[in-house]
Formats: sequence, structure tokens, C-alpha cells
Amino acid sequence: MKNGLKTMIAGILFVFLFALPVHAAQKVTIMLDWYPNIDHLPLYVAQEEGYFTDEGIDIKILSPSATTDALKLAASNNVDLAISYAPQAIMGASEGLNIRVAGRLVEHPLSVLLFLEGKGIEKPADLEGKVIGYTVPGMMDILTDAFTQINGIKKYTPINVGFAIVQSLVSGRVDAIMGPYKNYETVALEEKGYHAGYFELGQWGIPDYDELVFITGEETLKKKGAAIKGFIDAVDRAIGETRKNPEVALKRYFKALPEAPREMETKAFRITLPLYAHNQKHDLKRWQRFADFSYQYGLIERPVDTAGLVHLWSD
Repeated sequence: MKNGLKTMIAGILFVFLFALPVHAAQKVTIMLDWYPNIDHLPLYVAQEEGYFTDEGIDIKILSPSATTDALKLAASNNVDLAISYAPQAIMGASEGLNIRVAGRLVEHPLSVLLFLEGKGIEKPADLEGKVIGYTVPGMMDILTDAFTQINGIKKYTPINVGFAIVQSLVSGRVDAIMGPYKNYETVALEEKGYHAGYFELGQWGIPDYDELVFITGEETLKKKGAAIKGFIDAVDRAIGETRKNPEVALKRYFKALPEAPREMETKAFRITLPLYAHNQKHDLKRWQRFADFSYQYGLIERPVDTAGLVHLWSD
């Protein structure tokens, strides 16, 4: 009788314990700045290695139809996170969008002023009287104007080339283009037999900035602050692992995205690896320097106090 009672009690306890609710992972949506590419590798490493799961979050990665979609959707709290660019974040803040910069992905500009070698362009002054294309209207055309002012170029012809970068250069439609990425377009030109040259923006008067950052809406940050912090920590962990084991990280990326062009992405990875954010510590002076530059050269219409834009996490 006693043994039977013990068995029954044990059975009840077993049912009770396993019937307890299990805390489900919190869902977090993130929209990329463009289609998945090697710039986003740390996200896929974090996903494949289970770092998001370790933080108690379930990530859904989305691709936009245009490069400005992600920022707007984060501002309206329709996605939890968006990958965007520091200049666009500052532009959004100037326009009154309720956004916060939650973290960093690529800590220096990938954008350059690109041209073909052997075309007589060796210094910015050689662009005098040339046709200069730009990629993103409202941002890269203004950066082009700032670049020309800073470097004493008095006359040039601007043309919006969109993303027809390689075609525009090799056809001779333009002499140079502001906005291409040095980790992609240089590789694309090389694969077609051309040698690319470029001016690093930071070396020619444009302040340094984070190329890719994680943006969230203010309301989302209030409601999902712990999950957003967990996401940032997981990505930071993935970047650290990528630096230690780059070949393994690249394998994880191709496992997640088997359709990715391996040769091009592998070459792009070598260029991008040292540019992934080394930490998640925001430099407010650096942010303010670029915001003040943006106001001075007309990238934004109203000044921005970046202390209200950049979210500083407590340890």
C-alpha cells in the first residue's frame, strides 16, 4: 500500500513538474539595410551558433525593398530593429523620428569615392571638371558636395547612378562615384578585369562614422529593452568569435545562406573582417562631430544632439 502511494505521488509530481509553463523565447524582428551579404555575417554566425537562443530571443531576419525602409519601420515600431547607417540615423533624428541607436555592426565607413585606375585620377584635385556619380540621393550627393568643397574642387557634374555602379564606371558614363562599398564594388570590378582606385572619405576631410548600426524605435526600446540588449550582446559575441575563427565563421555564413556567391563573398569578407565593430561602446564625441559636420554641409536641416540619439547601455 505504501509503495503504491509513493508511486502515485511520484507520478503526480512528474506530471506537475512537466506541466509547468516554459518561458518561450522573446521574438525579435530585424530588417537588414539591403539583401543579405557579408556585412551581416555576424548575425548569421550568432544565429547558427545559438547565441540568440542563449540570450532567450528568437530572431527573424527580414530584407527590405529599399534601403530606407528599415529605418522608417524601426521608427514606427513595426520592426524591433533595423540595420541602417550612421548618417541616415542622424538625418532621421534631425527629421524628428523617434529612433535610438542600440549598437554597432561595422565601425568605419565602407563607402568611398570610387574610380578606375589608369584614368588620370590620383588625388581629389584631379576630379576638377569631371562627372561624379552618386548612389543614394539625399545623402551621397550631399557628401559629394561636401567632399568637393573640402578638397577645393570648384566644378564637377553630379549624376545619380543608383546602384548601376560598375556599369557606369566601365562604360565611361562617369569618372568617379560617391557611395560604393570598398568591400564589394572593388571586388566586382576586379572580377571584370578592372583595377579600382578610391578615396577613403575619412582621409579627405569627412569625419569618421559607423557605417552600419542597429536602430530601434523608442517605444520598442521601452517594451523590449532586455531583448534588444540580448541581441546586441549576441552579435558582439559573434563578432569576437569571427575574429578568432574567421574560416569557421565564413562556413556558418554560407550554411545559413547557401545561395550566396562564394568567391565574391569570400573576397569581400577579407576586406570587411577588420571593420566589424570591436566593441559596443559608443563614442558620443565622434557621433556629435559627424552630426555637426552634417549640419554644416547641409546633410541635415536641424542640428542634432546625439546624446539623445545614441543609447548607452549600463553594464
